Order: sequence, then structure tokens, then C-alpha cells
Amino acid sequence: MEARLDWFELLQRSVFTDDPGVRYHYMSDGKRVTALLPVRHSGRVVRKIESLSNFYTSLYAPLQTDESDSTALKHLLVRAATERGGAHVMRFAPMDPDSAIFHELYDHLRSIGWTPFRFFCFGNWYLKVEKDWEDYFKHRSANLRSKIKRKTRQFGEAGGTLEVITDANQTDEAILAFQEVYSASWKIPETYPEFIPALIRYLASSGALRMGIARLNGQAVAAQLWFVTGRKASIYKVAYHEAFASYSLGAILTAHLMRHVIEQDRVDEVDFLIGDDEYKKIWMSDRRERWGIVAYNPRTLLGATLTLREIAARSTKSLRTRIKSLFARNRSTHAGHPPRQGKEVG
Repeated sequence: MEARLDWFELLQRSVFTDDPGVRYHYMSDGKRVTALLPVRHSGRVVRKIESLSNFYTSLYAPLQTDESDSTALKHLLVRAATERGGAHVMRFAPMDPDSAIFHELYDHLRSIGWTPFRFFCFGNWYLKVEKDWEDYFKHRSANLRSKIKRKTRQFGEAGGTLEVITDANQTDEAILAFQEVYSASWKIPETYPEFIPALIRYLASSGALRMGIARLNGQAVAAQLWFVTGRKASIYKVAYHEAFASYSLGAILTAHLMRHVIEQDRVDEVDFLIGDDEYKKIWMSDRRERWGIVAYNPRTLLGATLTLREIAARSTKSLRTRIKSLFARNRSTHAGHPPRQGKEVG
């Protein structure tokens, strides 16, 4: 989803509205764009170039076609860095640290004379779908299986229903249900209230929307925004009405959607996107990480100062980690092996 120009346009319209710093640095072969670097310029004293991303972004990457020149990204970085009097800092996140584009970006920053550093963003739990729903479900914990069966039955007996909205004609219904649940949940209000409705409309128009809704006697009491692109399902937003928490709405609606994407969409992967929340582990099979790159221009006084500060901070953190590790080993050694009496054999 986020490897499309539509995604960046959506962010610009709903989040970075009228922001004069938004830029799309691109290269063209004369017929079409072959490489695109969506960024945002900011700052007056410390001039920054940051990826066009924010907390709605689970994965960022510059866009390139197969025909893109191997040095295209390098040229775009140079172009971006020299705009507005030159930049001191460049920051790109969150990215896949195992991707080719991550390593290209890091190497290109070094080749143009900048000093890049990698940094951790967040953990990402995901499921490798290997068989059918029944196989997946039987490999969940006994407690989870029992709870889902019991709570689904209780919810149904109380007049509850579960549905998955995929039809573009039901877009307004999906938005209304989601907003109704979200406002009654524990979640803080959206910083950019136009983004989620705009995202739902886009997903519905492209056939990617999978909006799960739990209703109790007609009232929406839980909603989950999923989307499917290619053979991958992504879990984007979840919420439930706090007054009905006793039904374990999050668990039964997640199971309902999981069954839908495995049986109906036949996905190969389900992605829980951002964060290491404990509850995600019970649904997923694997964990990976998202990292970022921050780079400084050492040819400027501010850039050089920031580079030294980054090095010092990392050295201090490394030293603290080593000291904690040493103390932990010592405590473990003393706890497991009390001092011997008499002569030691060396």
C-alpha cells in the first residue's frame, strides 16, 4: 500500500495539507518517472529533509521502476540536499533494514559525503500463512481457541453479528461505523481526523478494503480496518466500545477477519504493522524490525556538531549496555554458583 504514489498523495492531502516543505524529487526518462523521492523539508536554523511519513506510516521507501538507473537515488539525494540553501540533516523512516533500497540509501548518503547512522524504529509481527484456516486456528493456544468459541457464541446469543465490508457502495457505512466505535473506545482522538475516512474511501475504491464490524442489536460496538494488497493482508486500526469489553470483541472480530482473508482472499501473509504489543504475538508467527537512517552533513558547522553529538550518544548508550550486561552476568554467576569453601581448582 505504502509503495504507491496514491499513498503519498493521501498523506499530503490529509496530513501535510498546504505544507510548503513537501517535495517529490524525481527522475524521468523523458516518457515517465523512473525514480521518486517523496520528502518534506523543514526547519530554519537546523534545515532538515525527512521522508514523507508520520505515525500513519508503517513502511517507507523511495519509489523506483525496474528501468531506474542505479545512481538515480543518489542524484535525487544531492538535489534534495542542495535545495533551500542546503540541508544539515536527512532522516528516512520507518524502513525495511533487509531491503535493497535501505542499503542503497545508506550507501548513497555516504558516497555524497554525508555521515549516516541506522536506528531502530519498532518491531513488526506478521503471520506466514502456510495452510488453511482450520490449520491456523488449531495452532493457536488452547486458551485463545476456547475464548473465541465461547465469546462468539455468547455474542451471537445476545444479538451480536460480525461482518466484513468490502464493497465500495458501503463506504459511508464503514466510515460511520468506524468513527462511532472509535469515539467510544479507549483511543485518543485522531490528530488528523480526515485521514482515516480518506484512507477508507481509497481502499474501498481500489477493492482493498476489509472493514470488520461487530454489531450488537444493530449498534456498532467494534471495528477493525484491514486491507488486502496482492497476497498480503494488513491490520491497520482496531477499536472496540469499552462498555462491551466483556464480549472480548477484539479477539472474536480478529478471528473473523483472519478467517476471511485466509479463506476468501487466500493471502500468504498477514501483517500487524506497527509495534510489539503483547497481544499481537498470540496471532502471529514471526517478528521482524523496522529501522531508519539519519544522516548529517559534516561539511557544515551544524552538521558536524550534530554528527559528533550522535557519535557521543551512541557511545554512551553502548557503554551503559555493556555495564548492564556485565552486572547481569555477575549476578547470574553468583546466584547459580555460590562461593566454594577451600581451595579452588584453576
